[in-house]
Amino acid sequence: MMSVTPIPALSDNYIWLLRQDNSPSVCVVDPGEAAPVIEFLERESLNLESILITHHHHDHTGGLAELIKRYSPYVIGPDNSAINGINETVGDGDQIRIMGRLFDVIATPGHTLDHISYFTAGIPALLFCGDTLFCAGCGRLFEGTPEQMYSSLHKLTELPEDTLVFAAHEYTQANLAFARAADPENEHVKHALQECEKARALDRPTLPSTIGRELRINPYLRVGTDSVRQAAGTQGANDNDLATFSTLREWKNRF
Repeated sequence: MMSVTPIPALSDNYIWLLRQDNSPSVCVVDPGEAAPVIEFLERESLNLESILITHHHHDHTGGLAELIKRYSPYVIGPDNSAINGINETVGDGDQIRIMGRLFDVIATPGHTLDHISYFTAGIPALLFCGDTLFCAGCGRLFEGTPEQMYSSLHKLTELPEDTLVFAAHEYTQANLAFARAADPENEHVKHALQECEKARALDRPTLPSTIGRELRINPYLRVGTDSVRQAAGTQGANDNDLATFSTLREWKNRF
């Protein structure tokens, strides 16, 4: 059984630590800084075997150099020369094996052009989606287009509904506040916000989510519903699903 542990980093990042059957060898995803990873590894007497990178932003790669120098892990990530230290570049359709589990690589551009996500089937099914899909939200479009992000999110919604979704940031409360405005008739959103507020009051992570839950509460995945489309129409175009998605993303930027 693969366990996943959050390592809080920077202001609101999560570095995810993967461990198989209590093995001392572990993998981390998107180490934005090295110090919290080193502290965790040393405290638990663990060995950093590998690192997965979803995209080139510094808050996902900033700890690479120090971790490579200290532990010499095998680093897997997208084909981008801006990321120093990658041993194996991967892209859409590739498969990799991490601690005995087979992972599919899914191209998910939108937030950045190089963005990839990692999915492993089984029990439980796991998705590490960086800054593409958040709980009740999605990433800003820094490099990609609305069309690319919309397509990337659609790919992820086709995964099994019980897939655990490990996003890279604790953005849930702000995302749900927006979802209340963008999907005002959705009782699932109201309930999720109450749960989130309780968790954050206790300083607990609101992640992981699941694909099934996101289909119920994430307005970017619900652009075909009357409630979301009508709300988007008060802010911009809502002629079709893509137009509604584009309007929502622009609206969130200024929300």
